[in-house]
Amino acid sequence: MNQPNVYDGFDLLASLEPETIPMCVFDPQYRGVLDKMRYGNEWVNRGRARTQLPQMDDETIIKFIAGIEAALIPSGHLILWVDKFHLCSGIGPWCRGLRLETVDVITWDKRRMGMGYRTRRSSEYALILQKHPERVKGVWRRHDIPDVWTESAVRLGAVHPKPVGLQAALIQAVTCPGDLVVDPAAGSYSVLAAAKKTGRHFLGCDMVDATSRLPADQTR
Repeated sequence: MNQPNVYDGFDLLASLEPETIPMCVFDPQYRGVLDKMRYGNEWVNRGRARTQLPQMDDETIIKFIAGIEAALIPSGHLILWVDKFHLCSGIGPWCRGLRLETVDVITWDKRRMGMGYRTRRSSEYALILQKHPERVKGVWRRHDIPDVWTESAVRLGAVHPKPVGLQAALIQAVTCPGDLVVDPAAGSYSVLAAAKKTGRHFLGCDMVDATSRLPADQTR
């Protein structure tokens, strides 16, 4: 625990006791918006390294979310990161037949302009899913989190870390000090940094060793 691991996320989830984890964060490595928009720059400059990362198809994402749902305690939370394409098209197929309900969404204003044929993307979205039974009292502890969160994006080569500050706030909202937070596709290990910041334990892994690109205080 509390360090980066090169490991298969499916094996990590399978090793967990059922209904023991209060919170999981999942940031799938998918190609949805790239395939939809067809920008054609996947093999140019920094896009080349990102394209070479292992991509998740829908079947893989569904398998991950099913494993997460099994590990979550009743009323536990999954923070699922999506882009504009998946926000608009919906995640219904990913969660069909599972005891997970989308209960809220936070827009992350990255303070960085991205691509777009019409509007230019400068945000991503944290969908907050809760395992049945859905409830707020006694399981959501912070009430000062805005639904639009501004935090500058950090770029570390091919990996795009999610905001440590926002994830720390969400960890405080749905877990207690000393609880375990799981991330089976950890990438930049921003969830590890957020867990350390809030006094929670972290268990996570990625199939690609990205630790050489991380700040020293994030891997210690």
